[in-house]
Amino acid sequence: MSIQIHDDIDRWPDAGTDPAPFATEPTTWWDDARCRTDAAGLGHLFFSEEIQDIARAKTICSSCPVIAPCLSGALERREPFGVWGGQLFLNGRILAVKRRRGRPPKHPRPEDQLPEVPIPEHLRPSA
Repeated sequence: MSIQIHDDIDRWPDAGTDPAPFATEPTTWWDDARCRTDAAGLGHLFFSEEIQDIARAKTICSSCPVIAPCLSGALERREPFGVWGGQLFLNGRILAVKRRRGRPPKHPRPEDQLPEVPIPEHLRPSA
């Protein structure tokens, strides 16, 4: 088995390159996302296995002004895991239900209910 290593060093600017051309790029939707923080303090919520963390991440998404482009990008990239655009992804697909490990309880716990975040009409799968 042969492994090829591609040297893309020419693509990256060297330390002496003027950063001004990179600073003039247009602002993307990511700049307005509610989950974006400088301190990466919310990352654990959006990539957690815990239902309470997932619920909190979905609640943050529910009032985000850029929920549609976030979800659209996640669908295009087939995100492998996490909460994107208010939806929980696993293996590139949106999960409708997430439950705790082990046997399901006879009586559902209110704290295990994930908030409903509607999928924008233009991103819903056609039936």
